[in-house]
Amino acid sequence: MSNLENLNVFGKKESVIEGWYWALKSNELKKGKIKHLRFIGKDLALYRGEDGKARAIDAHCPHMGAHLAEGKVEGNGVRCFFHHWRFNEEGNLDDIPCRKKVGMQVKQNTYPVEERYGLIWIWTGSEAKRDLPYVPELKDQEYDSTIGRPYIKECHPNIMMINAIDAHHFYSVHHLPVKLNLVPNEIDSNTIQFNNKTNVPTTNILTRFIGRFYSKELTYSMCYFNASTGTVTIGPDFLHFHIMFAIRPNEEGKAEGQTVLVTKKRKGILGYITNKVLLFATQIVGNYFAHGDTEVFKTIKFNFKHPIAEDLPIIKFIQHAEKQQLCDWGFGVVKEEALNIEPQNGPFLAVRKKNVTLTTKEDLNEKAH
Repeated sequence: MSNLENLNVFGKKESVIEGWYWALKSNELKKGKIKHLRFIGKDLALYRGEDGKARAIDAHCPHMGAHLAEGKVEGNGVRCFFHHWRFNEEGNLDDIPCRKKVGMQVKQNTYPVEERYGLIWIWTGSEAKRDLPYVPELKDQEYDSTIGRPYIKECHPNIMMINAIDAHHFYSVHHLPVKLNLVPNEIDSNTIQFNNKTNVPTTNILTRFIGRFYSKELTYSMCYFNASTGTVTIGPDFLHFHIMFAIRPNEEGKAEGQTVLVTKKRKGILGYITNKVLLFATQIVGNYFAHGDTEVFKTIKFNFKHPIAEDLPIIKFIQHAEKQQLCDWGFGVVKEEALNIEPQNGPFLAVRKKNVTLTTKEDLNEKAH
């Protein structure tokens, strides 16, 4: 039980796991346009260059702090509205109109941006270390996808995500006639998958009918990235449905989500029509599982006091989340701890905050301002 108490990552809005998070729908950012974006505790300017590529840059100009999204896109860079300083696609200052030469080296932070599934994704750091979330079954295949409506749930993304591996609630809420046995497989330090290993029982007419569509186990697989975004695969042997739940935390500790519906690519006109029908059907399946859980998310205060054997997948998920690398993005500090230290200018009381130790009066004054 000790490893489920005093958690530092799971369910903590102050602790953001390093990784990819969805930012906007791709069609919300046109070529040559720039947008304000408050994203996981960061103020960013998100823009699409003349080459069609989306880019993210720290929002406030290093000259006087004007928001770069008030400016405009030039080529593949941005020009600040206030004094017209221009930053190229790598964030380097390359023009000051009132000068013939820039005369100094200034670099604005930029962040990796990718587009997939009709969404713009941003990496929470300077260099992406992993690929975007994916559907394991379709990882090396072509696919078609569409996106549903965005939504906000009243709980932290981690708490929302464990719902998909809460086998207990599949019986109590969704009345699933199969007892799931979700076995974890840690793919890497950032990715964990849970696969069902139980067959459909033959206890009644309904389960015997369902069992005819499965040669072995009932297909149910859930794969997680950053302990926030997840992809689920369900369906009979001849037809699998794939749903991605792209989730990010917000400043209120809530989950901002976007559903992505995915299917393998089928060629030709018939394949195009088939995929349209299947993606629509996938949305219906996703809506069925989402129905009934929303009210719980509005009022839940997660407190895992009495785990039972059926909660093992949830325990494994929490332990996996606790081991992941954090970034310096987020919405506050985990804790404050008074320290007695003695720098050269005399003893005083310092405050240690998340990943930062302030050790001089100058540091404290700077932080205060």
